[in-house]
Amino acid sequence: MRHDIITLTGLVATEPKHLTTTEGLPITSFRLASGQGWYDREAKNWVDKGTNWYTVSAFRRLALGTAASLSKGDRVIVTGRVRFREWSSSGKEGTSIEIDADAVGHDLNWGTARYTRTMGGSDGAQTPDPSVAPSAPDDDLTPVEFPSDPEFAAAASTGEADPAAPF
Repeated sequence: MRHDIITLTGLVATEPKHLTTTEGLPITSFRLASGQGWYDREAKNWVDKGTNWYTVSAFRRLALGTAASLSKGDRVIVTGRVRFREWSSSGKEGTSIEIDADAVGHDLNWGTARYTRTMGGSDGAQTPDPSVAPSAPDDDLTPVEFPSDPEFAAAASTGEADPAAPF
């Protein structure tokens, strides 16, 4: 069976809801709001073209990590299989777009995150992975300089850089 894979960025629009089925399957779901706007450099403002809404569902270990890591308002990247479902209720009809997530993570264009590697037990407990060395304290981190685009660097020095604009 062929599945369409999609990668989305957006905001976690609802507090993630976590449950475990009677068969023991962990599931975490949330609504994702993906804005369709962009930054117009000439006009120096955001152009809003609406918002697309998706229901994202994560299963098994991904459900546990999603429930432990995400909150409403977080900016995320989601990759998964897309499904379209027709619905009707109280005389209204529509189509919902659902994503069965393969991967979910914070969008580091908008902030920072600290990753902790874990192994999930059958009871869902999270225990450290003994094969991974503990991370160094924050004061031992050495800053890394990345090469920058000359146009972006010039705009950054004048305070006109848009941190959300693509490189």
